[in-house]
Amino acid sequence: MGKVLFVNACVKRCVPSRTLRLAKAYLAERCKDQSDGLETIDLEDLRLAPLSGRELAVREEAIQKEDFSAAAFDLARNFRSAEEVVIAAPYWDMSFPAALKVYLEHICVNKFTFGYGETGAPRSLCNVKKVVYITTAGGMIGAANFGFEYVKGLFAALFGVADFSFFSAEGLDIFGNDSEAILKAAIDKMLSKS
Repeated sequence: MGKVLFVNACVKRCVPSRTLRLAKAYLAERCKDQSDGLETIDLEDLRLAPLSGRELAVREEAIQKEDFSAAAFDLARNFRSAEEVVIAAPYWDMSFPAALKVYLEHICVNKFTFGYGETGAPRSLCNVKKVVYITTAGGMIGAANFGFEYVKGLFAALFGVADFSFFSAEGLDIFGNDSEAILKAAIDKMLSKS
């Protein structure tokens, strides 16, 4: 597989990120032979803002002209060329940090990263074949895995992705749990399946 795009949504920098630790273990194994290019998008560094009405109007005008040369489409252009997307997002409020949603808004561009076919169904204009979603949770995620399910639904519908992997370390903040042992077990399990 070709280019791997790592989307780092671990925006809390005041303490070491357990999600980022899990993601780095995956990426070290995945990219160890260096034959695939790895590019990182760090959402905390980007500090993206939600698209405003004015920005959406400018974007729509560019879409109508099919002119995607503006810097506003750089993230979409970068995403479009990836074959595997690895997302590291801590489990926050039953989902993920808002920065990831804003990033997804920036990469979902009609007529550039996806389009609508003759029947009105979306079709991919990207190279993405696989999505790996990595998270950690202080409690247990259980059936409330809304962050991964949203990403899975979006990537399947707009980009035609069928290959998804989900890795997590859960219960890290439950009183009496050994968070280090949980993380190590999650890394071992993840690496045995990747």
